[in-house]
Formats: sequence, structure tokens, C-alpha cells
Amino acid sequence: MEPQIQYATTDDGVSIAYYTMGQGMPLVVMPPIPVSHIQREWQIPALRRQAERLAEGKMLIRYDPRGLGLSERNVRSISLDTGVLDLSAVIDRLSVEKVALFAIQNSGPAAIAYAARHPDRVSHLVLWCARARNWDGPQADSIWESSLIEGNWEFYVESMVRAGLGWSEPELAKQVVDLYHEGISKEVMQQFMAAAAGIDASPMLSKVKAPTLVIHRRQVFWPTEDTAKELASRIPNARLILVEGDSLLPIVGDSEAQFRTIDEFLGIVEGEVAAASAAARSGGAGGLVTILFTDVESSTALTDRLGDEKARKLLREHERITREALKAHGGSEVKTLGDGFMTSFSSATKALQCAIAMQRAFAEHNESAAQPIRVRIGLNAGEPIAEDDPEGRSDLFGTAVNVAARIVAKTDGGEILVSNVVRELVAGKKFLFSDRGETELRGFADPVRVYEVRWQEGDPLTQ
Repeated sequence: MEPQIQYATTDDGVSIAYYTMGQGMPLVVMPPIPVSHIQREWQIPALRRQAERLAEGKMLIRYDPRGLGLSERNVRSISLDTGVLDLSAVIDRLSVEKVALFAIQNSGPAAIAYAARHPDRVSHLVLWCARARNWDGPQADSIWESSLIEGNWEFYVESMVRAGLGWSEPELAKQVVDLYHEGISKEVMQQFMAAAAGIDASPMLSKVKAPTLVIHRRQVFWPTEDTAKELASRIPNARLILVEGDSLLPIVGDSEAQFRTIDEFLGIVEGEVAAASAAARSGGAGGLVTILFTDVESSTALTDRLGDEKARKLLREHERITREALKAHGGSEVKTLGDGFMTSFSSATKALQCAIAMQRAFAEHNESAAQPIRVRIGLNAGEPIAEDDPEGRSDLFGTAVNVAARIVAKTDGGEILVSNVVRELVAGKKFLFSDRGETELRGFADPVRVYEVRWQEGDPLTQ
């Protein structure tokens, strides 16, 4: 499912487009400047696979910098400081305490500068074929490149993409050329070129305190292997890994080995990564799965009344509480649905415990909140069909999922409704239920008996 695009505003008033996906350690995958369009990237299978793999076991954060993609295009200036402002806006908007940064090539300077200036906000720094200076070549080359941009923009774009990807991926190169044209204009590219000489974070390398991993492919045309060695030598306690390959894109070549190296560096063990996708797949043939849906009550009316900014803040709190409860109770986030989640559990007991933990957390939040969050939760159990689409994304389908979705639609804010199947699966576990009788569900000929779960503190519920 394509991630929901959201916006943050920088301290100098520029709108920055971003999205998040997955759960776990926050990992900001910084834009491979000047090629960035977070919505268009999602339509390219290789780039989507890259994002989904990086999101396994982590919360992936991806954004377009100013001038590119879906972010504000008409910008006054581009510099190292504006690059840091764009990154800061997204991190601050998400209200996360610490993030890991993954910088590719030209996003290196902003990542290094942010890590040096905000050591308390960066847990890890990964530099992939990156550099600290955006222009290390002779000025004559810069003049030649500017002339080519002006004189033959189409040829320039194709040449840069082919050189950056290597020459073994012609179909991907064609897709990235189209992405390049959609993501940046010739005029903004000229702005980047003019600013390149002033984008230099090398004086800050010694101030980076976060554990740093420098990964470099030996055969990329630029930056060179010597650039990677310089980064690793000047950043305290940095680790350098040199691998074979000529593409700046991590997904090209022996990508899985590099992704495993990054996961290991971030402290994410292989089992945690596998669990992120395995849980969603556990509903295959013969697999009993409990499906849990959440839905924020009257979210459209909230947005109407509060405005986009305040309503989005409430939805972020819903996402935080939901994801924390899922992590604590072994649930898997299958997908987000704008103002709700579809999740799965291998245990009905854990699913109900998670639902109760969510409602108690929302109730605690509402005690002191100016605007309460009322969330509806519905559950059903069965044997859904687990399928991957052609690009490898996992989803669950079938009657068990459809019934759960219809049940949550019958629920009021603050309630948990479950099907009789769920109630029978947790028999003897000391959950308390109130019979709500048989309910007509849209699209189903026969009514379904549903039960309300009593979750208030003091109920004799299994902990």
C-alpha cells in the first residue's frame, strides 16, 4: 500500500513532503539529491523494494528536500544550512527522540552536519557512497556540467542516471530518468550546481559523535574510494566497508548482504527483521490469525474542525500508541489506512491484550488532552490468504479480514468489539464480554454475533 504523504514546515517556512512506514527504530533515508520524488519512487518496483526492505524492523522515514519532488519547488536558496533545516523539520514533526540517518551520495553533507550539530538526536549514521563536500572536482568540470544542463538537459539527465546506476540496469535507468524529470526542473538543478561549491561539511567530521558506518562500492564513478576512506578516517570510531559494484543505488547488485550489514550495525537482529514480514505471512494455508483493525472516530470531522496541522498531530499520537502496543504484544502492522491500522496476531489472547492496552493508553491520554482521541477497535479470527504483489509487498485477504473490517465499522469510539470466533478462542482467559447480539454486516448474507470487551481498569483481565 502506497504510504500517506504528509508535510512538515521548516523554520524558514518551506513545506517538506515526507512519509513513514513500518515500526521500530526510526531510520531517516535521506534523499539521493538531486533525484527525489517520494510518490513517484513508490511506483518503481526496485525503489519500492528498497524502501520496504529498509523498513523491515524499523520505522522508515523518507522525505523530499526543498526544490525537489513533492516538496516546495520555488525556493530562494539552497545551501548546507537549508539541507539541515529540511531534515530537522521532518524529525521535529515526528516528535521522535532519536533517529538513525542513512545518507546516499549528495545527502552526506546534510547528514554529517545534522549529526555534528545535534549529537543527542542521532543514534547512528550510515554513509552510503557519500561525501562531505558536494563538489570535490575541478571548477572546469562544474562549468562544463552547467553548460550541458543549459544546452542539452535531456542528454545530461540520461548521462547522469546511467553513470550513477551503472550500466547493467537499462530498464531501471529508464524509470529513474523519468523520475529525474518529474523530481527536479532544469532551473532548480542549476541552483544546486551553483550552490555546490558552498556545501561542505568536512570541518564537522570530527564533531560527529554517533556510531558511523561508511559503505562504499569500489567501482562507482563518483565519489571515489579515497573519499570513503577520508570520511572513515576523520569521523571518530567510524567503520569502513568496501564492497564490489558500480551502482549508487543500494538495491542494485548484492543488496541483501548490504542491508544485513546495516541491520547488524543498527542493532537489529535478523529475527526481528524477519518477524516484520513473517507475521503478516502467518495467515497462509492452515494458519489461524487474529485480525485487529483500529479506526479514529470522526477523523474527517476532526480535520474539518481543527485544521490539517492539529488533526495530523492527533493522528500521529494514535499511530504512536498503536505501534507501541503492537510491539509490546507481538502484533504485526499489515498496513495503515489513513486514520487506522490493519494488524495481525498469531494469538487471539495477545490480540485482545493489545486492544485493551491501546484503549487504556488512549483513555490515559484523553484525561489531560485538550482534544481527546476516540478510537474504535474490531477483531475477528480466521485463516486469511497471505499474498505478495509483484513487487513483494505482503497483505492479507479473505473473509476473516472482511469481517474484522465490518466489525470495526459497527464500533463506537472507546469500544472493542469482537466476533464470536475470537471470544471462543480466548475462553478461560478471564476476559469479560458483553453480548451485543447478532449484527448485520455489509456484504454478508448472514448476521454475525459480536461481543463488547470490557477493558476498564479493575476488570479481571489477563495481563
